[in-house]
Amino acid sequence: MRIQHWQDAGSLLLGVWLVLSPFALGFAGAEVWLTIALGLCVILFAVEGFVIPSYLEEWGEILIGLALVVVPWAIGYESLATVSSVVSGIVVILLAASELMTDRDFNTWWHDRWHHPAS
Repeated sequence: MRIQHWQDAGSLLLGVWLVLSPFALGFAGAEVWLTIALGLCVILFAVEGFVIPSYLEEWGEILIGLALVVVPWAIGYESLATVSSVVSGIVVILLAASELMTDRDFNTWWHDRWHHPAS
């Protein structure tokens, strides 16, 4: 297991924060379990990035980040939980997008897919 991108380590730490934040910030109700579940998903994708390095897990992290941004309004989180979820979601998205832009495999695929005309 080797860290190829620093963004995976950042995502792992952010996932741990998401799992612990309901207890540290005193969340209650559905926001506790949703934040923990989404945090575990972020951790899962980050660990997958360590074990099987691929650009595909970043797309999953972007989806989880979008869920973190949208869920507070869909479920009706309290204000502190909303801020924590939205900020965490934006950071997850930014880390995943940053990793995509620096990943050699993704850049090769993108270049081959969009810069070579179909035969």
